[in-house]
Amino acid sequence: MNRVTDDPSNDFFFEAYDRENIAYGMQPSPELAAYLKQTGAKASTYTQRPKAIDLGAGAGRDTLALAAAGYDVTSVDVSERGLDRIRERAERADLSERIQTVVCDVRELSMEANQYAAVIATTVLDHIPGTDAPAVWKKMCASLTDHGMLYAQVHTTEDPGSNQSPGKESDQPVSETAGAVINYFRPNQLVGWACDPDSKLRVLRYEERIEWDTTHGAPHQHGKAVLLAVRHGFHPEWFGQPAAFPRPEQD
Repeated sequence: MNRVTDDPSNDFFFEAYDRENIAYGMQPSPELAAYLKQTGAKASTYTQRPKAIDLGAGAGRDTLALAAAGYDVTSVDVSERGLDRIRERAERADLSERIQTVVCDVRELSMEANQYAAVIATTVLDHIPGTDAPAVWKKMCASLTDHGMLYAQVHTTEDPGSNQSPGKESDQPVSETAGAVINYFRPNQLVGWACDPDSKLRVLRYEERIEWDTTHGAPHQHGKAVLLAVRHGFHPEWFGQPAAFPRPEQD
């Protein structure tokens, strides 16, 4: 992960976020979108508008979804250009009052305990050294409220851009931004962290998969691990992605 800088030449993602068709698109992460649609920021759970933090928010596809679902969102990234695009998108969507942007390296970010009803880390833990990732993970978990949800996504060693097996043997196309990934997760590593009693989480969904990405650059493949968890003891009244049984229509 690049250190914070005002110099575009030192911003790895500047060009990707500066495009007219912004890299990674506008669609939020599917598992997060399903949770927000089914559970969201419900008044029955929260006495005031809940807080969310989007770590490595990029150009804001998850940030905007959180704000639209009723959260006050702090969007954190080292890319000034990415945060610029979040503010532009938020203004167009009339969500500016719900979104605050912070330019910061997640390793240097202070996160108070019991602060956030949603902690999002979409391809963040894999963009920092493996020696630093556990400390950031612990901050993430500690910052959750009793009704908190944590969503994390990382690249795995199955990714064609990985320097480890089996990814390094793959002949599939590699992402144009693969150079930003410096910490490919091993099989079951992320879910192992979530199942550690110290994390105080209950896993709702975990998947390791190979997926195609057409949201930026030439079509390419990714190896990903995707985790959705809640604070241990919190039981959302309805969740499944995709929903196994749709909610009955309400009169």
